[in-house]
Amino acid sequence: MRHHHEHAFGFLHAEAKEGLTLTRRNLFKASLAGVGALTLPRWLQACAQGKASRSKALILLWLAGGPSHIDMLDPKPHRPPENRGPFGVTRTRLPGVVICEHLPKLAARLDRFSLLRSVDCRGSNHEPNTVMQTANRRAEPRTNPEAVKYPAIGSLVAKFYGSNHPAAPAYAAFMRSRTHLAFAGYLGQKYDPFLANEAARLPIYDLVGNDTGKVSRGALLELPVGVDAARLQDRQRLLQQFDRLRRDWESSRAGEALESYTQQAVTLLTSSRVRAALDLEQEPRVIRDRYGSHLWCQQALLARRLVEAGVAFITLDLSYHTASGTWDTHGDNIPPYGGIRKGLGPLLPLFDHLVTTLVDDLEQRGLLEQTLVVAMGEFGRTPRIGTQGSTDGRDHWPYVMTVLLAGGGLRHGQVIGSSTPDGGAIQERPVTPGDLAATIYRHFGVPLESTYTDPAGRLLHLLPDGGEPIRELF
Repeated sequence: MRHHHEHAFGFLHAEAKEGLTLTRRNLFKASLAGVGALTLPRWLQACAQGKASRSKALILLWLAGGPSHIDMLDPKPHRPPENRGPFGVTRTRLPGVVICEHLPKLAARLDRFSLLRSVDCRGSNHEPNTVMQTANRRAEPRTNPEAVKYPAIGSLVAKFYGSNHPAAPAYAAFMRSRTHLAFAGYLGQKYDPFLANEAARLPIYDLVGNDTGKVSRGALLELPVGVDAARLQDRQRLLQQFDRLRRDWESSRAGEALESYTQQAVTLLTSSRVRAALDLEQEPRVIRDRYGSHLWCQQALLARRLVEAGVAFITLDLSYHTASGTWDTHGDNIPPYGGIRKGLGPLLPLFDHLVTTLVDDLEQRGLLEQTLVVAMGEFGRTPRIGTQGSTDGRDHWPYVMTVLLAGGGLRHGQVIGSSTPDGGAIQERPVTPGDLAATIYRHFGVPLESTYTDPAGRLLHLLPDGGEPIRELF
């Protein structure tokens, strides 16, 4: 994938991808260019003084495309078929609360989850999917050219909280498409996500969800042939060799970004911590079998392992397709997504297994109290099916959607807010993107009044549209 903007490694004339996804050669070149100024001792000192002891984490299950709230977590069983859709409902552990019949595992555990059924996602769109991932309603590139500069919540967590271990990135993602994630924007590329899918061996699926039988190489963290950790860490000798190169960039903003890249690149290359976390062969077979062989489920298991390794914020881009996303169920006659029955239907048992297995596993390992799990997409979908001339598709609907939460030491076993009887609008207790972000920042202990500056020196606020932590959860 090519950049559309200047990259911090441009002066090295290397072909570099977004975030911390580099070829082995480019990652090594970046490390050589600045390793003489490595500040890992100061980083370790900061962690020793308590920065890494908090160990809060978040796993975002991003349902790229916009999942139908009515056909999943906010069903309307007593409405006419053209509104309620083709699926039945099942009772849950919460009295009087029902969800889709194809989510039985979640229904049996719903007392350990919370449903936000009144999330206001007006302004949200996709390709790229940035409003809900930034908590900024202006982050819509189709209407605002500045939108790509607004940082992701994960990037802000990386800046104001950091990682839970010095040898781990703060923000990581398993990315299917660049347009499915928000990046660091104004914060600079050093706060972009580390693209973990480039460093893990995972099954390769095609655009409609078929397993090709191939496995990705996952070579990002492999050292180049003939270069060992001792050589890479010999910063005095490298400083002498590349002192001239460093002078060319050390006073520039690109140099500042490269300095951070260097710290992370060398640490990741020479530490076995993240490499081990991304190696599923090191996970007991019984646990791997529990998650299953599906790509998304293996990514969920890797997300848990990354939490254990010290990563604070992890996003899973749960999509097969690289365009608007697999959950964009417009209709049977609008390939490749299908409508509710044929498009969404097969995804529900998979999601049901993934989210409940992940939460069960986190709880059994004593990680659920510190790890907040969030499942959401860009928006809900239209109350009426058959949109765009389809049989049972639903179009985008930014007026209301449902978000699923678990863990994080929050107070669960509740439904917060409600939609109108047809699921088309918020009926009570609106929850804004800012409220959801404020809840996440509270989880990490990040002060809500925090500010940062853009490259022009303008003061920007952590919550640009305001927002308060969802009080019912605390």
